[in-house]
Amino acid sequence: MSSRAGFVLAGGASSRMGRDKALLPWLGSTLVEVVAARVFEAAGSVTLVGPPDRYSDIPIAMVPDLRPGLGPLAGIETALEQTAADWNLILACDMPAVTTAFLRELLDRAERLNPDCLAPIVPSGRLQPLCAVYHRRCLEPFRAALDSGTRSITDALGTIAVLRHPVDTETLFANLNTPADLATHDD
Repeated sequence: MSSRAGFVLAGGASSRMGRDKALLPWLGSTLVEVVAARVFEAAGSVTLVGPPDRYSDIPIAMVPDLRPGLGPLAGIETALEQTAADWNLILACDMPAVTTAFLRELLDRAERLNPDCLAPIVPSGRLQPLCAVYHRRCLEPFRAALDSGTRSITDALGTIAVLRHPVDTETLFANLNTPADLATHDD
């Protein structure tokens, strides 16, 4: 059993983009495949979390959301339910600027310091829980949060020990949520 695993959340509706952002053309492939390749290089494995029928043409392991439509916290719960690894790198599918080296750094630091979650924090003070490392012991607190009606990742993070990983730039975490976001990024 590996102590590391990687997951990419691809279950969202992409309503602001107007089409499935995971399948946007990117670097000669799709956005989700590029992000997944970086996660694989850092963690040694990658699994997509989302609707399998939507991504059946992508040759990457896939698990369906346990609670479809309940947002990224439910996607994280699904990843933690599926994993056999202690340390789980979990990324949103729409962060094309995140590098393999940065993801490896997150995993290395999490293993060394042993928090429940290691999440980047940017200069504005915003935590980046959709580019973070979660120990599998987070499963039960997250499941309990979802069972009680919590959908907010920030609220769920209040139930575990989160170590903030300072990052001096916000550009690594730029999301592609709208056509305007896409127009400002070069692939």
